Amino acid sequence: MNLPSGEETQLPLAAAILAGGESRRMGTPKALLPYHGKTFAEHLLEITSHPRVEIKRVIVGAHAEQISAKLRDSGVEIVVNRDWRRGQLSSIQAAVRSLPSNQTSGLLLCPVDHPLVSTELIARLIEAFDSSGKPIVLPTYRGKRGHPLIFAAPLYREILDASAEIGARQVVWSHANDVLELATEQEGVVLNLNDPETLKRALEAQ
Repeated sequence: MNLPSGEETQLPLAAAILAGGESRRMGTPKALLPYHGKTFAEHLLEITSHPRVEIKRVIVGAHAEQISAKLRDSGVEIVVNRDWRRGQLSSIQAAVRSLPSNQTSGLLLCPVDHPLVSTELIARLIEAFDSSGKPIVLPTYRGKRGHPLIFAAPLYREILDASAEIGARQVVWSHANDVLELATEQEGVVLNLNDPETLKRALEAQ
């Protein structure tokens, strides 16, 4: 499933910061954790500032009021996922539903618990998406797939129809031959910062 060249690929990209979870193991909203003078959410918003990204969303759920208050002056659109208890897929679906119809070429998905990635990596992912025509582009670290990843707009319907039990992986598996893997030495793509100890080790290793 290679994307056609031309007008469709010239449409802007959207980026969504997925911050709808309860952060139960971390004990505090992960979106608001500090990182180099910013919060995780603010850092991800900053590194996704790319000329191709014209639409940004932050998807919130369990801690909607706290996160929204912190990001109120950022200018980003906050989307409240009231089905956040159903897991990350529900936040991805909320992001897709929030987009203007037929006005994006793809969606860059950034889970807030994978913040240790760079502007340069985002730029490489976008360049690979634009040049390859592949509908799914994702990073790998030493052979392991990670985040963030880009889904092309023609896959939005499949995301909305995906099984809650399997999640967005269902769409990736359905297009196994159409996934472009981009190797990187940034371990952050596979670091899921879900608890204080994992966070402490990851920050100390930087």
